[in-house]
Amino acid sequence: MNRRKKPRIVCVSTRGAGFTLVEVMVSLTVLGFILLMIFGAFRLGLSAWERGDSIKEEYQKVRIISQLISQQIKSFVPYKIKTKKAEGDYLAFNGKARSLRFVSALPIKAKQPEGFVYVVYEFKEGSGGEGGRLILYEQRVLNRDFFEDELKEELGISLLEGIDNIRFEYYQEEDLDKNQPEGWIEEWNAKEAKAFPRALKMTILQKNGKGNREEWPITLMASLPAYQFEEVRTVPSRFGRRSLQQMPPPQGN
Repeated sequence: MNRRKKPRIVCVSTRGAGFTLVEVMVSLTVLGFILLMIFGAFRLGLSAWERGDSIKEEYQKVRIISQLISQQIKSFVPYKIKTKKAEGDYLAFNGKARSLRFVSALPIKAKQPEGFVYVVYEFKEGSGGEGGRLILYEQRVLNRDFFEDELKEELGISLLEGIDNIRFEYYQEEDLDKNQPEGWIEEWNAKEAKAFPRALKMTILQKNGKGNREEWPITLMASLPAYQFEEVRTVPSRFGRRSLQQMPPPQGN
């Protein structure tokens, strides 16, 4: 007697044919973290590039201005101020740690040379946590007592902004008679020294991103070609104008 075979019920698993909701959520979470890391790295790189470009632009600006200052200092004139005061005539040069005063034959503000100019560089601190500024004052040497006149704020122009400090230094030669050592000093008063420094140096100080002080990579150093005083006199020319010549002091017979 044949028995009928019962049909077998085969259960086919469908787990390998798709993803569960938990697996989908985990995958999306991991993918989100990866995209977040990629986006963060991209923003960091973009920010570094923009910061580097800004630093490069600021560096180039400081370099150009430093070249202008260097040219003006190299055009330094050993000018002697004639005065009727009891202290007598004196040399027009006064250097401090944060300011510098002298006479130059090269103006920066004027488009064309207009004779000698009285030049003042002065650092002014900022307010409210802002950086300081390097201010330039220029005026023509016209009156007798120009070196004693007060500076007019409206005549000043800002050369550099957002800086932490400016440091001027002056090089003095060794003098055994005066017990004077050789090296850089912070102040130079030509009225008292009766001479000019051999060279001067200007250093720009700037705070880095962490608030620490660091020096800019540009330090201006210029020698004064006429540091030994020669009196500047004016003599009439055959064309009716006054020509400027450097003449040594008269020698006695």
